[in-house]
Amino acid sequence: MDKEQHCPDLLSELADFMDGTATIEVCAEIEKHMAECPDCRVMVDTLEKTIYLYRNREERFELPSGFRERLFTSLHLEDYLKD
Repeated sequence: MDKEQHCPDLLSELADFMDGTATIEVCAEIEKHMAECPDCRVMVDTLEKTIYLYRNREERFELPSGFRERLFTSLHLEDYLKD
């Protein structure tokens, strides 16, 4: 499987990886992929930093109306908007 085919697979498992609920096998596969794919490594590092900053902020604020939908659409994650 080449890089372009594997990156979407990584994204589909990323939430479980980030919150620690992915299987050991999935974690190993993601770690291996990130070692070989600098684009995904940067994306995961950036996401980790964003989550850290969000969780450790002092001030609470409301996101503008429709922000979640615009964000998911811009990231081509519309399928995750379905509840």
